[in-house]
Amino acid sequence: MKSPLLSLPGAVPAEGVDEGVAAHYGDLFREQRALADGAGFVDLSHRGVVAVTGEDRLSWLHLLLTQHVSELPTGEATEALILSAHGHIEHALYLVDDGTTVWAHVEPGTQEALIAYLESMKFFYRVEVADRTADFAVVHLPAGSITEVPDGVVVRETAYGRDLFLPRAELESFAAKAGPPAGLLAHEALRVEHHRPRLGFETDHRTIPHELGWIGTAVHLQKGCYRGQETVARVQNLGKPPRRLVFLHLDGSEVHLPPPGTEIRVADEGEDGRKIGFVTTSVRHFELGPVALALVKRNVPADARLVAGGTAAAQEVIVEP
Repeated sequence: MKSPLLSLPGAVPAEGVDEGVAAHYGDLFREQRALADGAGFVDLSHRGVVAVTGEDRLSWLHLLLTQHVSELPTGEATEALILSAHGHIEHALYLVDDGTTVWAHVEPGTQEALIAYLESMKFFYRVEVADRTADFAVVHLPAGSITEVPDGVVVRETAYGRDLFLPRAELESFAAKAGPPAGLLAHEALRVEHHRPRLGFETDHRTIPHELGWIGTAVHLQKGCYRGQETVARVQNLGKPPRRLVFLHLDGSEVHLPPPGTEIRVADEGEDGRKIGFVTTSVRHFELGPVALALVKRNVPADARLVAGGTAAAQEVIVEP
């Protein structure tokens, strides 16, 4: 779904899964600084929007999600996962309940598969699931923003800012009042800075929550009765995950960033050294320079010097070895 904000001056379209919104508006670092200072907004209107209504919505979702939501207070933001039977991550949901409806935004293009799964699990519960992507656009306001939110708009407030479920028809008029727009690249740079994983970027077909530091934030350990819970409990109580998420400081003298999927090796083992991981997201940050998130084998020493493709990289621990 192409955003009308791509008509704003300087807008350069994003590609791949983020197609439909702007990658940037002509000045990547200025846009990052604005967001870091609490100014402007990010158009996330390409993300899927799913709404769950009905008397049993919270108790029913509690049975399906990794998060404890049966008593989720009205207006309190949370995030949750849906796992496969083997504990691998299939969906990531960013949730808020407004008192009558649970609103969730999800990765672009994943809402249909998510809704199909939810529909298959309704049974006798008094719930209705709807795809509201065509009617509502997700807009992000950074932490510290003083932008006024229109009356009646559902807001999901977190430490990183506010996600608005804005009626899509109001997107252009809101943008005209919300300050300078920032593109997806600026939003991604701050996401990487804050070590926040993203479904489809930091995950593959075998990722489990422990590898990404999603335990505690998206996975509640004091509840069971959800698909994949056995794997979560076993790894938590009896072992450690096979991989771990790391933050990489990349050699700033390189012109090109190592793209997602770039193989990572231990520098001391030379060019023929064994592959120990891969880059998941790489960005240019306005203060930190070129940085990335990556998945590496758990037993890689935390002080090991790494090479991502041909780029030297120093790791910063996110998930403990």
